[in-house]
Amino acid sequence: MKSSRLVSILLLLQTRGRMTAAQLAEELEVSVRTVYRDVEALSAAGVPLYGDAGHAGGYRLLDGYRTRLTGLTADEAEALFLAGAPGPAAELGLGSVLAAAQLKVRAALPPELRAHADRISGRFHLDAPGWYADAEEAPYLPAVADAVWNSRVLHVLYRRWAEPTDVERRLEPYGLVLKAGRWYVVAGPGPRTFRVDQILQLATSDEEFTRPDGFDLAAYWTAYQRDFHDRLYRGEALVKLAPGVRLPRAVDSRTGDDGWTLAKIPIESVEHAHGEFLRLGTDIEVLQPPELRERLARTVAQLAERYGNLAQSGGD
Repeated sequence: MKSSRLVSILLLLQTRGRMTAAQLAEELEVSVRTVYRDVEALSAAGVPLYGDAGHAGGYRLLDGYRTRLTGLTADEAEALFLAGAPGPAAELGLGSVLAAAQLKVRAALPPELRAHADRISGRFHLDAPGWYADAEEAPYLPAVADAVWNSRVLHVLYRRWAEPTDVERRLEPYGLVLKAGRWYVVAGPGPRTFRVDQILQLATSDEEFTRPDGFDLAAYWTAYQRDFHDRLYRGEALVKLAPGVRLPRAVDSRTGDDGWTLAKIPIESVEHAHGEFLRLGTDIEVLQPPELRERLARTVAQLAERYGNLAQSGGD
């Protein structure tokens, strides 16, 4: 729409400074002629917008001119307030900052968009951690966040799973990731991933580090998760699933005439799969690997022996 495009031109010039008609046309995906008409419309509306001729020319706003017009659509306003997660912001020490920022944005919105934002805030609340996950205490999270922002080296005492469990590490923190209610810091050299709640001691330093050129935190995390799952599920089980039973990791599944589904399931280990499959009771039959089938058979036999007398007595 033209009105939306006029707002976009205004915001582009406000944030980027001088821009040529060709640059505006490329950014907005319209013709240069359309940009000319839009600039004329803005000028006619009283916007102090000037055009300079020549090689270094272009359009610019009068120095010091600012607009409170955000150009947000209703959907954008809703998304903005839905994305504001007060829990994580508070953990980073930014709870009051987020509240103040949302208040300012809300005040700048036109009345109709303000109503949309209030509606979304009142009807949706984000709570990332699962029901049965204990709250992870991460007392050093604000300090880590500060080091990420200011590119400062950290010296930490870190607890890991392998022996020796408590080790000293020098970290160059590139970024923080919140995953299922748990904070991780991605740090060099490497980079490598560390759980913030496993930092036992932390000391900041005045030493600065240079973030690697082209490092993309989101891309790194996507690759890290993919590699994690590849390393986690190294084994495979062949199972039969009762009608209506589905497992999320099932591959190469096919359903027979009896309604049972034959499927391959990636597994972490025999021990882990034993507990996972046992919960399905009689709705699953493990065919391979033999050690997992035998392990389940022994467990079922032990359960039958333990509850045998109860079953024979009819449960009285």
